[in-house]
Amino acid sequence: MIGVVYLGDNQNTRERLKYIPGQMVRMTTAYKDAAKLCVPKVRNEHFIIFFERTDQNIDITAITYLKKKCPDVYIILFTDDMSDEDRRIYQKCGINDTIKKSATVTELNKKIQFISDRESILFEPVTPKFKILRFKIPLWKRLFDIVFSTIGIIVLSPVFIITAIAIKLESKGPVLFKSKRVGTNYTILDFLKFRSMYVDADKQLKELSKEQNQYAQHEDKKCATCAIDDMPDMMDDGMGAEMLISDDEVMLVGDDFIVAEGDFNKKKNEEIQNAFVKIENDPRVTKVGAFIRKYSIDELPQLINILRGDMSIVGNRPLPLYEADRLTADDCIDRFMAPAGLTGLWQVEERGKGGNMSAEERKQLDIKYGQTYNFSLDMKIIFRTLTAFVQKDNV
Repeated sequence: MIGVVYLGDNQNTRERLKYIPGQMVRMTTAYKDAAKLCVPKVRNEHFIIFFERTDQNIDITAITYLKKKCPDVYIILFTDDMSDEDRRIYQKCGINDTIKKSATVTELNKKIQFISDRESILFEPVTPKFKILRFKIPLWKRLFDIVFSTIGIIVLSPVFIITAIAIKLESKGPVLFKSKRVGTNYTILDFLKFRSMYVDADKQLKELSKEQNQYAQHEDKKCATCAIDDMPDMMDDGMGAEMLISDDEVMLVGDDFIVAEGDFNKKKNEEIQNAFVKIENDPRVTKVGAFIRKYSIDELPQLINILRGDMSIVGNRPLPLYEADRLTADDCIDRFMAPAGLTGLWQVEERGKGGNMSAEERKQLDIKYGQTYNFSLDMKIIFRTLTAFVQKDNV
């Protein structure tokens, strides 16, 4: 049920509103009285207020009051000319729609009917069918992180200073390297490390990841796509389709490629499996960088991340954006429904295997930690991390 209220003193508008068929429009010049008129008398009663535009400051006061007292009211502003800035101001304070001051009885009735037909959409609050799950770090874990990171920063402050000086002396660029990483609940954080590479390292990553990625599966695979321009000439006379495509195979056709659906899905799965990137004998790493990586000194600034609440001491490693983008399938979600950490389950397991671990094994260990983490497991991981502090492979 829709009720209509007019707030203003324009006599021409008042006369037109009197002739709205099937509606008894209640009229007032005081916005507080308009708010009282918009109080529902029965269930599922909703109101439209036709609001006559006057002075902007007065209007904003009135509209703000109306929205505070009657949050569900639908306010239509009578106005002819309005700048973009004025429109933003009025919308911000609560205006839902506008209509010309010269609108006819027919136009006014159409506006009311349009809103009435969509009453359930415009007025009823939409409740989500599914509750969005979000991970919240337990209190015991957060308290441990604060104490551990604070003590670590104080005790290791000489190491911070010496490392910063060494980095500055060897190569140009900032001491700290800040990168965008994806952590808990797929949130993006500024991930801190001591800079261990030359300043133009990111530009070389794409090419190096194709040739030297240790986590990539180097198998000879037949190309699943072929450019239309490279199709044999016999495609022109209709013979090629029978030779290249079987009757029971679904083909996906794009602007410049044709690919079998099975091959496309297989390639997509391979991208997910090879989401992690690690370059062997990385030429982008400086001499100081190689040293601080070997002893995990480059990770120390993440104690600041932990103190700020971006990460935890133990958890799943925050991933670069390009890696996390490939891990959005349903079976990967649990990996991000867990703390983002400085060290974690797969790091200590990989050290135990001599650094030989596939991307799929890493993913499964991350998921396992997210599903089973507890205080005892965290202590075991910290102990194993400390005992393997000097490592041969950087993980």
